[in-house]
Amino acid sequence: MCVLARPRRRELISFVLLAVSLTSLPARAADKSRFHVDDYQIDAVLNPHDHKIKARAKVKLTALEDLNIATFNLHNDLRLSKVTDAAGKTLTAERVPQDSSVRVSLVKTVAKGDSATLTFEYEGVLDSADDSPVPGLKLTAINDDTTYLLYAGYWFPVTAYGIDRFSATINVTVPAHMTVIGSGNVGPGTAPVLKGASTGSGESKTFSLKYDKASFPGTIVAGDFGDYSSTEAGIDLHLYFKPLHKDLAAAYAETAVKELTYFITLYGPPASNVLRVVELPDDTVPSAWAPELAGLASRGITQRTNYRLLANAIAHQWWGVSVSPASRDDWWLQDGLARYSEARYVESAAGSAGLQEMVKDMSVGALSYDTVPMSQAGKLDLFSPEFQSLATDKGGMIVHMLRWVVGDQKFDQTMRDFASQYAGKTVTSDDFRNLAEKDYGDKLTWFFSQWLDSTGAPEFKSKYTIYRLGNNKGFRSVGQITQDLDLFRMPVELKIDTDGKTEEKRIDVVGTDSAFTVDTFGRPRRITLDPNNELLKNSSDIKLRASLQRGAGMVQQGDMAGALSEFNKALEINKNSSLAHYRIAEVFFLQHNYQASANGYRDCLNGDGDPRWTEVWSHIQLGKIFDITGQRERATNEYRQALQTNDNTQGALDEARRYLQKPYEQPKGGAANGMQ
Repeated sequence: MCVLARPRRRELISFVLLAVSLTSLPARAADKSRFHVDDYQIDAVLNPHDHKIKARAKVKLTALEDLNIATFNLHNDLRLSKVTDAAGKTLTAERVPQDSSVRVSLVKTVAKGDSATLTFEYEGVLDSADDSPVPGLKLTAINDDTTYLLYAGYWFPVTAYGIDRFSATINVTVPAHMTVIGSGNVGPGTAPVLKGASTGSGESKTFSLKYDKASFPGTIVAGDFGDYSSTEAGIDLHLYFKPLHKDLAAAYAETAVKELTYFITLYGPPASNVLRVVELPDDTVPSAWAPELAGLASRGITQRTNYRLLANAIAHQWWGVSVSPASRDDWWLQDGLARYSEARYVESAAGSAGLQEMVKDMSVGALSYDTVPMSQAGKLDLFSPEFQSLATDKGGMIVHMLRWVVGDQKFDQTMRDFASQYAGKTVTSDDFRNLAEKDYGDKLTWFFSQWLDSTGAPEFKSKYTIYRLGNNKGFRSVGQITQDLDLFRMPVELKIDTDGKTEEKRIDVVGTDSAFTVDTFGRPRRITLDPNNELLKNSSDIKLRASLQRGAGMVQQGDMAGALSEFNKALEINKNSSLAHYRIAEVFFLQHNYQASANGYRDCLNGDGDPRWTEVWSHIQLGKIFDITGQRERATNEYRQALQTNDNTQGALDEARRYLQKPYEQPKGGAANGMQ
């Protein structure tokens, strides 16, 4: 899924986490079901060598209205052999491949409030993204090295994805060398009697995973892992890493404990004191979560502990596992709160500067696709960039702004109350607003209406005049703040740099024009609006980065023309943007238009140099172009210039040294790897 790797991490980390986050998968799941699934009893036999699964899922459901047809989602690569009711009667099941669904016709109507049990028997091969519930993204894979069956992959019959909470007992039979990791109490189980089932090996072992609370315990990972355990701070922590990363387990365990204890101080205890951090292969999402489970892709387990990615996955033990959205319109209460929890931990670990970088990332994501109000997000496809931009980044910014409006003490009280009062429940935006108002002591309708029911963000401008006050009393600054949203209302901080002490003042900005008067002893030198980025607002920098992010998303989707259009929009904002020129050069490189690509990299080197890594990587890419076109002397000159930058961002210097020793060769098949 993620073909844009290397140094643009800061510019695109928001998009990457959004675009593949399992908190927003998969698309097209029904927001409101006619029934509720209470419990699953699943028996599965995995044959990793042949990528096969054979399974039986017993589903207990309760009708929310009179029910004669029950619709579930099930991966298209799984073939249903039989569906039966509690009496053993075979039921008719109709496949609808367009949305990976199965419509089961019941023998008799289940009355509202009554329960029924359906048993599904199915099998298939799972090792491809071709028929994934999210096209092009692998969510299930059964392999000898590592097997993962993510809840989002519909490897069992699912209804109302991410909304319908359930308990589960899952028995998984695998070859004896494999360990099965999932949610709940893990113990030995009895191999299920499934006709024709085989693990493909002589020795097998069955794991029984029981999670008896209503949540989302539908993710299973199996493989040959090391088990690094810790009981520090009363947390039952296990890290399941592959041999390549076994030496990093201790550092990640230490960080996981710090993050868990930090979130406990903010929100109270999680649903469980057990956490299993497991390594996922690189052919799937960068992170995943389930009750008691945090998955990190191998590429995210780095020498320098990836504490942001880990913090986000761990935060979902509160926002997702414990408290979950009642509808897609409320999804921001899961993804947005987890995103801002990540930001809070960054603030605690890296200070206000770290938080500022997070806020910039969230602002770019929030405004990249700000076309639909948050309160109507359910109209969008769950996996679309638009939906994820709203739920994760705009959701995170709403929480950040609420903190600014009500103050740290009342904000923290609201978050603790929200986590405790709604533990194990689904929540709505109104639930959150009501609780925030209670702790704040005043109505916040204006705040939530503005950010949930509307689109757009202000772009502030200010002008002011300075007057000297008599009798050595200092100076008075009289000015006006303007912005383009007529209904806008928010407190805005003014920072006044003077000859002496720096002054700060909170101004209520209402409507398009708001006057202010500030007295200072020292003569004002500069007045800055919202210096600490407390608000979601537009600016030239945000617009530029948003265009770059949209373009990067289009490259991932293969829309090169659309990507070039977005990158050129960025150049219209800042014609000297090195990053915009670099992105354009990358696209031309992928298209094998080497002259245009070389021109782009030269323009990048002559640009504003922001970010710094564009210099070293432009030289490397130019070196590759010269190698491809048979100009070895010019290529080596570029690699040497890359070394002279002394910038080893994402291993740049190592790559330059490698190509000095041996010329770059275009990969077989003609797919040039030029994206950084």
